[in-house]
Amino acid sequence: MTRDELERALSDLPFRLLRRLARTTAGPQVLRMGKRRLIQTIMAEAEASPERVEAAIRAHQAEQQAVEAIPPSPAEARPESPHAGKPADLGAFLEGIGVPEPRPFVPDDWQLEALDALTRGDVIVSVPTGSGKTYVAVEATRRAMHEDRTVVYTSPLKALSNTKFTEFTKIFGAEFVGIITGDRRDNPQAPILIMTTEILRNLLYDAAGGEIDVRLDTLGLVILDESQFLADPERGVVWEETIIFCPSQARLLLLSASIGNPQELAAWLTSIRQDPCHLVRHQRRSVPLRAGYLHPSGKLTPLFRTVAMPPSPAQAVLHPEAKRLFTRYEEDTLHVRRSG
Repeated sequence: MTRDELERALSDLPFRLLRRLARTTAGPQVLRMGKRRLIQTIMAEAEASPERVEAAIRAHQAEQQAVEAIPPSPAEARPESPHAGKPADLGAFLEGIGVPEPRPFVPDDWQLEALDALTRGDVIVSVPTGSGKTYVAVEATRRAMHEDRTVVYTSPLKALSNTKFTEFTKIFGAEFVGIITGDRRDNPQAPILIMTTEILRNLLYDAAGGEIDVRLDTLGLVILDESQFLADPERGVVWEETIIFCPSQARLLLLSASIGNPQELAAWLTSIRQDPCHLVRHQRRSVPLRAGYLHPSGKLTPLFRTVAMPPSPAQAVLHPEAKRLFTRYEEDTLHVRRSG
């Protein structure tokens, strides 16, 4: 096999086999290599031991022929298979993007369920991104204000807290909304306070020591946004302590799109709090999720063969155009690194 024939054969091999061939000579650093670099590494090895490389190529070709000889199963022949039919085109990928037609707002059943459950105890809302968790937070805040109760809305980031401060100010008015973060303190006696979770934890510490910085005695609702941070190895303890020290008269509303074990979390809250915790959960996405790849040249393509996101990583099949653009980007950047 000539050098050109060997290089062409290597180009036809799957990425995983190229990485396996290169690992014996280049070691762990192959994990950071692209396809072109892997081929160059194997070509250098082939000059010293061409028989091993050629044997690996022949073994793969024989395996591929055996697989192709097997008739497809009914599952593989179904149109919904990610391998079946033509890959999705760009038009289908972009279809539906834009400003939707205005129509009257009607709360979803799960939103009404969450608001009703808050009258009886704490609530965990675990729904996909874009489903409308903020509506539950706003309506719960409105009800607490009608009862002359203080509301605290927490988030894990100062930037998100600033965004929520602006949003709630537009809804309820500047005189009713305040913010307390590490570098900002505006209207701290307002009935609605936006802050980071660490700030609320510290305020609860102060209250436990006899120092009350805000009106915690009138606290009626605590909203913990992005509550999946409970599982964070470093910051999760802040959420735990906030929940533990939260006054018993205040309702807890935990919001998240990515809690892995919401049932266990609800059971824990029920065991440590005065009132039971109700879990509101659903999986349907209100806003479809799609993935695309934008090449530096401006070329846009679907990332996967199907318009919809694959249901699992095992079923993810890259779009042929995305593969081509990946290779093109890899070759371009490799050329830049060499010339530099």
